[in-house]
Amino acid sequence: MGGELLFAGVSFKLEPRERMTLSGRNGAGKSTLLRLLAGELGPDAGSLVLQKGARVALHDQRPPRQTALSLGEYVFSGRVEMLETEAELERLEAAMSGGGAEEEILAAYAAAQQRLEHGGGYRWRDGVLAVLRGLGFGGEEAERPLSTFSGGELTRASLARALATRPDLLLLDEPTNHLDIPSLEWLERYLRDLDAAVVLVAHDRWFLEAVGTSVLELEAKRARFFAGPWHAWRKEQAAREIARGKAIERQEAEIARMERFVERFRYKATKARQAQSRLKQIDRIKREGVEAEQRDRRDLRFSFVRPERPGRIVLKLVGATIEVPGRTLLADAELEVERGEHVVLVGPNGAGKTTLIETLAGRREPAAGSVRLGHNVKLGYLSQHADTAAGEGTVLEAAQRQTGLSGQKARDLLGNFLFSGADAEKQLRDISGGEQRRLSLAILVASGANVLILDEPTNHLDIESREALEDALLAFEGAVVLVSHDRALLEAVGIRTIVCENGELRSHPTGWAAYQRERDEREAARGAAAQARKPERSSVDGRNAGRAAKKAARKAGRLAERIERAEGELRELEEELSDPAAWSSPGRAERAEARHASAKRAVAELYEQWEAAEAEVEGL
Repeated sequence: MGGELLFAGVSFKLEPRERMTLSGRNGAGKSTLLRLLAGELGPDAGSLVLQKGARVALHDQRPPRQTALSLGEYVFSGRVEMLETEAELERLEAAMSGGGAEEEILAAYAAAQQRLEHGGGYRWRDGVLAVLRGLGFGGEEAERPLSTFSGGELTRASLARALATRPDLLLLDEPTNHLDIPSLEWLERYLRDLDAAVVLVAHDRWFLEAVGTSVLELEAKRARFFAGPWHAWRKEQAAREIARGKAIERQEAEIARMERFVERFRYKATKARQAQSRLKQIDRIKREGVEAEQRDRRDLRFSFVRPERPGRIVLKLVGATIEVPGRTLLADAELEVERGEHVVLVGPNGAGKTTLIETLAGRREPAAGSVRLGHNVKLGYLSQHADTAAGEGTVLEAAQRQTGLSGQKARDLLGNFLFSGADAEKQLRDISGGEQRRLSLAILVASGANVLILDEPTNHLDIESREALEDALLAFEGAVVLVSHDRALLEAVGIRTIVCENGELRSHPTGWAAYQRERDEREAARGAAAQARKPERSSVDGRNAGRAAKKAARKAGRLAERIERAEGELRELEEELSDPAAWSSPGRAERAEARHASAKRAVAELYEQWEAAEAEVEGL
C-alpha cells in the first residue's frame, strides 16, 4: 500500500462452517485482507482461489450509499437473485396461463422453481426478516428510508444485508459495533449455525471466543495460522512471547559477536572479503530475524491514582423519573452505590442506559426525583462519544486544558497513553477514534475521581487497550458505574448488576455472567411451563396432579444443580480471597467483603427456594 509492504506470505484454506478470526495491531492489514478476499483489491503476489460459483459478502464500517431506499429495500437487495427468480416465475406463469405450454417454457419454469427452492423456497423472505429482528430492527422500521437512520443504525443495516445475502464466504469487519447484548448473542448463534466460511475482525473478546474456530495472526508483515479457539491461541501466543524473548537474546548476542569481528578485521586486506560477508550476514539476521519478529511493544498500561476516601453512600437516585421527548424511560427509579462498589448497568438498546448515566453524571436533570452525591465525592465521567477530547488545538493543549498539568507533566501523562513526541502535537480534529478514546482516558485518570461513571469506555479500543482498561478498573479503589457491551469487561469488573428494562431498575447481587445464567434458566423454566400447559384438557384432574408433581421435582432438581454451582463459585471466590493481595487496601478489602457476602447470600437464597420446592413435592 503506497509503495510499502503491508504483509507477505499469507496462506490459509477455509472450508464451510470454519470461522477464522484475524488478529493484529491497528495498521497490520486486517481490513485490507478482507477487501482483498472480497475482490475489491488484488494481491501483488500469490493467488486467491474461490470455489466455483461461491458467493462472497463483505460487511465493513462504510455506511450504505443508497440512502433513498427503505431499510427493507436495501436489505432485500442482497437477495437480488431471488427477486429476479420470483419475477421470472411470474412471467413464465403468465405465459403458461395464456396457452403457452411449450417444452422450452416448462423447462425454464422448472429451472426457476429449482433455484427458488435452493434459495429458501417461497418463505425466503422470512429468513431476511428474522435477520432484521435479530439485529434489533422492528418490523415497522423496514419501511423507513435509510436517510432517517443514525450512523450506528446504518452500520447494523449493512450487517443485516451481508447476512441476508446467504453467502458462501462471509467477511465481517467489526460486526459487533452498535449491537446491544441480546443482538450480540443472536449474532453468535447465527454465525455458529451458518453453513458458510467466515472471516472476521472484532475487538470483542467474548464474541471472538464464542464464534471463532481458528486465528490468523498478522504480525510484523507476516502471517501465522492457528487452528483452534481464540483463548487457546492467546495461551500459545503468550508461550511464544516467552520463547521469542530468549531467541531474541541469542540473536542479539550473535549480532554483537559479528559486529566485533567486523570492527576488528574490516580494514585488514587479508580479512576484507570475510568481513564483508559477515556484514551481509548481520544485515540478514536483522532483517529476517529480530526486526521481522519483534512486535510493536507500545502497549497501553496505566493505573488510577489512589482516590480520596468518600462517605459510605457515594451516589443515590431517589424517586427519579427520566424522560426523553415523548417517552418516559424510567419512573420512580431508585439506585444506591456504595463506596468502592463496582456496578454494571445492562439492558437492551433504547431502554435508557445512556440517559440514566448522563443523569447520574449531572449532565441532565431528572423529570422528577433527585440525584444525590455523597460526602467528599469527586465524580469522573466518560461519555461514549469521548467528548472530553473535543475542541480545538492539539492533543497536548487539550490535556493541559482539561487537567491543569504543566507542559512536561502533561507530556508524561500522554506518554503513558501512547502519545509520545509528535503524536502529542496532533490536532484534535485529525486524531482517530481510538486516539480520542485514549486521550479521554488520560484526562479521566488525571482527574483524581473517586467515583467513575463510564459509558461504553471500550469504543474504538483494540483488545490490548481493553485489557489495560480492565486491569486499571480492577485495581481502582473507588466506585464504578459501568455501561458497556463488552461482556468480558462487564464480567471482570462488576460485582453487582443493575438491569434497566421495561421502565424500571432491578438490582442483582451478582456479576454479569451469573445474572445471565439465572436469566437463561428462568426463561427455560418459563418455556417448559408453557409447554407443560399445552396438552388438551381431557383427563385434567388426574394428569394435572402428576404433571405438577413432576414439574415441582424438576424445579427442585434444577435448584439443587444451581446450589452446587453457587457453592462451587463460593469456594473459588474464597480461594481467591485467601490471597493477601485481595485485602491489601481498604478499598479492595471492602470489595472483597462485598463479593463474599453476595456469594454467601446467593447460596442461602437458593437453599430457601430448594426447601420450598421440596416441600411442594412432598405436598403433592
